[in-house]
Amino acid sequence: MVLNIFTDIHNLLLEYMSEEATHITELILIAAAYLGIFAILGLLLVWLERRVAGFFQLRLGPNRVGPFGLFQTIADALKLVSKELTGTVKADSQLYRIAPYFVITTALMSLALIPFSQEIQAFDINIGLFFLTSVSSIGVIGIFLAGWASNNKYSLIGGMRTGIQMISYELSVGMAIVTMVVLAGTLQISEIIELQKDGWFIFQGHIPAVIAFMIFMIAGTAESNRVPFDLVEAESELGAGFHTEYSGMNFAYYFLAEFVNMFIIASIAVVLFFGGWLSPFGITDAIPFAGLFWFTIKVIGVIFLFMWFRWTFPRFRIDQLLTLEWKYLLPINMVNIVLMALMVWLGLTL
Repeated sequence: MVLNIFTDIHNLLLEYMSEEATHITELILIAAAYLGIFAILGLLLVWLERRVAGFFQLRLGPNRVGPFGLFQTIADALKLVSKELTGTVKADSQLYRIAPYFVITTALMSLALIPFSQEIQAFDINIGLFFLTSVSSIGVIGIFLAGWASNNKYSLIGGMRTGIQMISYELSVGMAIVTMVVLAGTLQISEIIELQKDGWFIFQGHIPAVIAFMIFMIAGTAESNRVPFDLVEAESELGAGFHTEYSGMNFAYYFLAEFVNMFIIASIAVVLFFGGWLSPFGITDAIPFAGLFWFTIKVIGVIFLFMWFRWTFPRFRIDQLLTLEWKYLLPINMVNIVLMALMVWLGLTL
C-alpha cells in the first residue's frame, strides 16, 4: 500500500512534468518531508522526555496545555521562534552564525539513512553504516565552532570538552558497529535488516552482540551529550556550555538536534540489534504500515533507556568520563571484535 502511494505520486507528477523535472520535484518533496519529520520528532521527544522525567520523579509532567500536555512543546517552539537573535559584540560573527547549521545538516543527512520501514528510506547505499558514522562525526564541528566563536570562557570550555568527549567515544561507537558488521558481513542497512528475518542479531551474535549493544548504548549516550555525559553543557558549572550565547532559533537548533541525534542513535541500535522494522514474531506482515509500527515501538523502547539513564545517574567528572572510555570500553571493544570474528569464523552464530 505504501509503495503504491509513492508510485501514484510519481505517475501523477509525470503527467504534468518532464522526467527530469519530476525527479527534482520528488527530491524537493522528500527534503520537505524530512524537515517536517525533523521538527515533529524534536517536539514529540521533548514532550516524552518531560513525561518520563515526571514518571521517575513521581510527578505529572506537562499536563495543562493541550491533552496530556502535548501542546506544551509547540508553545515552547513558538516562544523560541519569536525571541530575538542575540550575540556577543566580540564574537566571530561568521563562525557564530554558521555553527548551528553544521549540527542541523549532519542530523538531517543521518536521518535520511534511517529505514522507517521496508519502503520508507530516503537513502540506501551499500556503505550505509560507513556513510552514517562519517557524516555524524561532522556534527562535533558545529559544537566546537559555537564554543570558540562565542568569545565566552564558559562556551570555550564546553567546546574544548566536545573535542575530548566526542573523539573519545566515537571510537567505542564505531567499534561496536564494526562488531555487528563482522556478524552481518555487509554495511548496507537494508541488507542488515533482511539478514535478521530468522532472528535478531542480539540473539544471533550471543554474548559478543550483547556486549556490543551495552557499549553502543553507553557510548551513544556520550555522543548525544546526554546525562551522565553532558559535560559539554553542564548547566551547574558552565551556564549552558557551548550554546550559552545563543538565543531564539539558533538555540533551538542545538536543542532539537540533541533529541534527533538521540532518535538516530536509537534507530541504529534497533537496526543493528533488534531487526529494524521486522516483526518480533518472525513473520512478514502484510498489514499496511506494520513495518513503521514495529520500528517505532522498538525505537521508543531504546529511547526510554536513554531517558532512564538521564534520570538515574549523576554527571561524571571529566577524568571519570575519559577513564571509562580509554581504560574500560575501548579494551573491551577490541577483545569483543576478536570474539565476534572467531565466532563467525567457527560458524558458532545462529
